[in-house]
Amino acid sequence: MKNKKIIKKICIFTGSRAEYGLLKPLMDEIKDNESFQLQIVASGMHLSPEFGLTFHEIEKDGYTIDEKIEMLLSSDSATGICKSVGVGIISYADALQRLKPDIVIVLGDRYEAFAFSVACYINRISIAHLYGGETTEGAFDEGFRHSITKMASIHFTSTEQYRKRVIQLGEHPDTVFNVGALGIDNIKKMALLSKEELEKILKIKFKSKNYLVTFHPETLAKEKSILYFKNLLETLEKQDRDVLIIFTKANADTEGRAINNLIDDYVSRHDNAVSFTSMGQLLYLSTMKYMDAVIGNSSSGIIEAPSFKIATINIGNRQKGRIKPESVIDCDPTVEAMSKAINLLHTEEFQKKLKNVENPYGNGEASKQIMQILKRADLYNIKKSFYDIDIVSQKIQYL
Repeated sequence: MKNKKIIKKICIFTGSRAEYGLLKPLMDEIKDNESFQLQIVASGMHLSPEFGLTFHEIEKDGYTIDEKIEMLLSSDSATGICKSVGVGIISYADALQRLKPDIVIVLGDRYEAFAFSVACYINRISIAHLYGGETTEGAFDEGFRHSITKMASIHFTSTEQYRKRVIQLGEHPDTVFNVGALGIDNIKKMALLSKEELEKILKIKFKSKNYLVTFHPETLAKEKSILYFKNLLETLEKQDRDVLIIFTKANADTEGRAINNLIDDYVSRHDNAVSFTSMGQLLYLSTMKYMDAVIGNSSSGIIEAPSFKIATINIGNRQKGRIKPESVIDCDPTVEAMSKAINLLHTEEFQKKLKNVENPYGNGEASKQIMQILKRADLYNIKKSFYDIDIVSQKIQYL
C-alpha cells in the first residue's frame, strides 16, 4: 500500500489591495503546487465598501476565499483602530479553528496583519513573515512589523541588510532568508498594458508630464498628515497645466479618510487630475511604467518604481530608514521643498542618472525562492531560542 502524500495547508492572509497585489505571484505558485493546499483569509479594507470591496478582485483572479473576516470599524481614530484590532483577534481565532493551517503567510506591517499574527501565535500556528527588518520611522507600522517578526518562525526579507536586522532582533540565521521583493516578480512576469490601453480603461489622456500620487498618513506625526498633504496639493497646483495627476487613495489609517476627502475635492476642481480607490496591481504597475515620477510616501515608489527607471519624490518620514536607490528624492513636507524636488527630477542631469539606476530589491525570483524554503518541514516549529549576536567581536553601528 502506497503511503498517502502529506499535503501542507498554507494560509495566506491579506488585508489590503496593495498587500494582495504583492502576494499574488506567491499565491499562484502555492496554488499550482501539488504538495500544498492554498487557503486565503481576506479581511480589513478588502471587505469595506469605502475602500472598494477589493475582495472581488481576488475572486475575479480565480481564487477561492476561505474566510472573509470583517474587522474594520468606521472610525479611523486611534480608539477606533484599537477596537478594530480587538475585533480582528476575536474573529481570526474562530477562523483559524475552522481552517487549521500548517503555516500562515503574513506580509508587512499593518495592524490587521498584527492582529492576525497574534491569533496565530496564541493558537500555536507557525508564521512565515515577509519583509521583516525594514524600518518606517514615520509610522506606527514599525512596531507592528518588529512584533510580527518575534512571533514568526520563518522570515523572508527583501535585502541582505534587512536580513541582518532580523537576526539582530534575535532570530536564528538559519530561519532568515533574503529573497528580494515580490513586487519585482510582478513587474517581471505581468504583461503590462500599453498607453493606449490605459487611456481607454482609465479614461485618461497622458500629457507631457505625468505624476502618480500615493500619499498615506504619517501615523506617528500626530495631526500633521493633513497639513503635509495640503502642502502637496498646493505644490501640484503650482505646476503647469500640461500635467496629468493620478491619485490613488489612502489606506484605512488615522487621518486616511480626511486625505481621501481632500483628493475628491481637488479632482472635482481640476480637469487634469483623476483618482482611484483601488487600481489593482496590473493597472497600478502599468500606469507607473509611463509616469515621470511617483510622488508621496508609498513604499511602491521605493521598491517597484526603480525597476521602471523613473523618479520618486519621497515626502516626509513615513518611509524613513528604508534602503533607497538613487532614483528617490527625499524631501521635507513643505511646499518649497516639494517644488524643488519636482524641478530637480526634470533636470537633464537627474534624468541621465535614472538610466543607470539599479533596484536593490532583487531580480524578480522571490516567489520561487520562497516556495523552495516552504518545503522544509524543519522550519515549521514555533519553539525557538533567542539568537544572541556576539557583539564583542562586532563593530556596533547605530543606524
